[in-house]
Amino acid sequence: MAETIDFTIRAIESLAPPATGRVEYKDAKTPGLYLRVTPNGIKTFSFVGRAKGGSRVERVTIGKFPTIKPDEARTKARSIAGRLADGISAAATSRHQRGEITLGELFKLYRDNLALKGKGTTAADSLWENYVSPAFAMRRLGEITATQLERWHRGIPALIAKRKTEEAFARHQAAQEAYQISMAKRAIRPRGPAPSPPNSPAPISEHLGHRTANMALSLVRAMYNWALEPRRALFSGINPASKHDWFPEYDRDRFLRPDELKPFFEALAETESESMRDFILLALLTGARRSNVAAMTWKDISLERGEWTLSGAETKNGKPQTITLGPEAVAILESRKQAAERARRTIKSDKEALRRLAFVFPSERSASGHIQNPRRAWETVLQRAGITDLRIHDLRRTLGSWQARTGASLAIIGKSLNHQSHQATAIYARLDLDPVRQSVERATSAMLEAAGVKQPAQVHTLDAQPTTKSRKHR
Repeated sequence: MAETIDFTIRAIESLAPPATGRVEYKDAKTPGLYLRVTPNGIKTFSFVGRAKGGSRVERVTIGKFPTIKPDEARTKARSIAGRLADGISAAATSRHQRGEITLGELFKLYRDNLALKGKGTTAADSLWENYVSPAFAMRRLGEITATQLERWHRGIPALIAKRKTEEAFARHQAAQEAYQISMAKRAIRPRGPAPSPPNSPAPISEHLGHRTANMALSLVRAMYNWALEPRRALFSGINPASKHDWFPEYDRDRFLRPDELKPFFEALAETESESMRDFILLALLTGARRSNVAAMTWKDISLERGEWTLSGAETKNGKPQTITLGPEAVAILESRKQAAERARRTIKSDKEALRRLAFVFPSERSASGHIQNPRRAWETVLQRAGITDLRIHDLRRTLGSWQARTGASLAIIGKSLNHQSHQATAIYARLDLDPVRQSVERATSAMLEAAGVKQPAQVHTLDAQPTTKSRKHR
């Protein structure tokens, strides 16, 4: 007869393997849950039970310790017990689990459903590709446990910090080598001002990756909830991504401050790549998300009306958006369009090259045909400007902050940036583009004037005498 013990990690680790044969232990908390220990120290969880109305006791192997922890084994045991109570045999339960779809297959179905409803998939695609897929894409839904997700969720910030540190170190090394080469050339033949040595990489924030980790776990939770809906019946267990502790998140209020605008624009003017310079400028002048600016296409732009339209599939919240283009943004786009038309006339028969030219920012190195992430150019601009802790996404917040500084209401700002909320959606829906355009143009002009790039408009006082004369002649 099996000895009954409380299955805890410490208790199981302390179990000594038998000299011969196998020893079996029964969990004190979960009926039907057993642990077998072999002479070579292998410890395996299993569930023993009988289906309602059945006559045969069956055993289902759950998994080996410590890959499967006691709490996970109990969760799986309760799931099997529930199916047995419904009259489904343990063997059928095991076959059902083996026939489950993988998380990768579920993501494809889940993503297709989002797209069908007109909701944006950009954020989900990024989270899946960078964080979820490498860890769980090939795992079946019933094989992924809460403990595994907890360990994965907690490890994401460290992965991001490691990647950021390695990238910053590589950039610093490259800048250091370029500086040494430049100084060696100057030793032979001095020319121009001496270059400044590269600054040390900025320290990594202790909160880096918290929000990303929470968003990745939230995606997995939403996928399981979607699979659990009775009309789909893609999964019948307990959602392993529910009831986790989230990382604390801190609202970010970083944007380009008035004293930073001048050095920022000066550093931007020194950018060697015209495409990178135009990309950063358009991100600032439109307040659009980085991914949307990168994938901007000519068919969505009307230079005559000064408008850029995005479908619901391209926006984060799934709502279509019309972005107003101020005179400065239109000037950049007109210049790029002329260059694209000249390139199109010389290419003619190269279909792949013509496909890339459909984008405002084409790229030969990207499979998508457009640029992806100008991280290197962005870091160079910040280093030259002496600005730290600024992200490309903060340019979006910069536009909103300068709209507020120039008197725009929260509703206008929300309309400009395509923000949505239950309270303000109705207000946004009633706004037209005219007040949005005026607000964006005032904000962009104020930024350029503060940076010294654009002269402030001169206001002339009207002479009262002509007005008096005109009244006499009425």
